[in-house]
Amino acid sequence: MAGMESWISAFLDAQAAELGAAQNTLLGYGRDLKDFAGWLTRRGRSFENAERADIEAYLVSCDAEGLSRATRARRLSSIRQLFRFAYEDGRRAENPAIQITGPGRAKSLPKILTEAEVEALLEATRNSGRNPVEQVRNTCLMELLYATGMRVSELVGLPVAAARGDPRMLLVRGKGGKERMVPLSTPARNALAAWLILRDEAEDLARREAGTPPGKHLFPARGRAGHMTRQAFHGLLKDIAMSAGVAPARVTPHVLRHAFATHLLAGGADLRAIQTMLGHADISTTEIYTHVLDERLKTLVLDHHPLARDAE
Repeated sequence: MAGMESWISAFLDAQAAELGAAQNTLLGYGRDLKDFAGWLTRRGRSFENAERADIEAYLVSCDAEGLSRATRARRLSSIRQLFRFAYEDGRRAENPAIQITGPGRAKSLPKILTEAEVEALLEATRNSGRNPVEQVRNTCLMELLYATGMRVSELVGLPVAAARGDPRMLLVRGKGGKERMVPLSTPARNALAAWLILRDEAEDLARREAGTPPGKHLFPARGRAGHMTRQAFHGLLKDIAMSAGVAPARVTPHVLRHAFATHLLAGGADLRAIQTMLGHADISTTEIYTHVLDERLKTLVLDHHPLARDAE
């Protein structure tokens, strides 16, 4: 097992250095590969001598455990990338995973919120928080998220330097270190300006009283990362959803990202522009939102067209 752990470590180092893989991606690879390594160890096998049949047997065991299709597909993807790295690095003379066909991912339409529900969330945000400072911060978080469609990790990790000078657009660093520009709506710019004033006042006070160095992030926090965590924002969003009368189970940062894209498309925005703002590498990823609109139109007709009601 120790030998396989060194393979995993070398693979993750290569992913981080060469491809700029995000920390969450690396953690996911690590978990998947450690599970596979443990399975091989129990059968007297290793990464060095594993064959195609071993990988296929592992996938069958994952299916027998009741793991979802998406989880099995993700694990196979991790295994494929490990063995591709091992082959290119000279650790293996062949790649045993190269011809394995995975279970694929079940294609499902993204969950979204209506424009009225998003408005309710934004309204509830203005009164969320233990004090006026938190209320302004929370409003800024939500306005930025819905105005830009950022991923939650991109939002909470925004550097404060990117927000200086009343910007019309924000520079966002996304997956793989790729940068993109996202425009800000007027409400988002106003919320950002209000938060910067209070944020800077709090930073100045902390520096004078405790000698605390200025934070580098727009939403600073005391943790190791130096900014609000994804988990903290996720919990905040659930509280806001309850206050807004929207089922908390339906509200996540990614659902708001989907709402951003779908509402833009419904308003006539160009699909390529939405792709750029979301940071999608492939237009096919963005095209899923056209299917969401198709489904909404079908539901609208079935629910409200008089002939549809007569047929029922």
